[in-house]
Amino acid sequence: MTMTVIRHSSRPELWEATEAVTREVWPAYNQHGAVLDRFWGRLFDDFRDFQFVLYDDDAHEVIAEGHTLPCVWDGTTDGLGDGIDWMLAAAVAAHDAGHQPNALCAMAAEIRPRFQGGGLSNRMLDVMADLAREAGFEYLVAPVRPSLKDRYPITPIERYVTWTTDTGEPFDPWIRVHVRRGAEIVKPVPRSMHIAGSIAQWEEWTGMRFPDDGQFTFPAGLAPVEIDHSRDVGLYWEPNVWIVHTLRP
Repeated sequence: MTMTVIRHSSRPELWEATEAVTREVWPAYNQHGAVLDRFWGRLFDDFRDFQFVLYDDDAHEVIAEGHTLPCVWDGTTDGLGDGIDWMLAAAVAAHDAGHQPNALCAMAAEIRPRFQGGGLSNRMLDVMADLAREAGFEYLVAPVRPSLKDRYPITPIERYVTWTTDTGEPFDPWIRVHVRRGAEIVKPVPRSMHIAGSIAQWEEWTGMRFPDDGQFTFPAGLAPVEIDHSRDVGLYWEPNVWIVHTLRP
């Protein structure tokens, strides 16, 4: 397979095919974050050079999609804020105010399921790091969505992130990929992305019924959803883990 990195700024027509990538990679509920819905389009309006695909030249097919976002970071733990929602809103506000970014945030690395497990996750991080270096940034920061957290939805992310393998490496495979590249786990974020929907929407997204109030685990969920029939609402906070790559020239 011959893969080419193609940015949105050079071939925007390829993004018509990336809707299929999104549907294949993300569970239905994960495509309805209120902050992401509000600001996600700005990535393609204002940060086009930082969105890319891995393209199979032989099959003429998009096999992976990467989203990154220039941001302003003061180098402190608190300066990373509370995950994806916070960083996306802050980065857009900084852009609109004319502030100069000094770091790149890895928002999403979407690899089509049939290509997963073959080392493409490292390739995606390579491209993101290259984009950051090209822009003159010293850091690549990532609000990582742990790949096995959905198997342990009632375990707090603060506890999950401390788990290790027999060799002492991080238990979670996606976190492990980052750490093996020399990245630092900075802090867990229990409330990174907020998703709210009606009970009917949550039943559609999850394929479940919610006959009573309370907290429910659900397929592919990293934490429980809180169901409230009196308000006809399901509220969910997706946890993430802030990881920082210090880039070398």
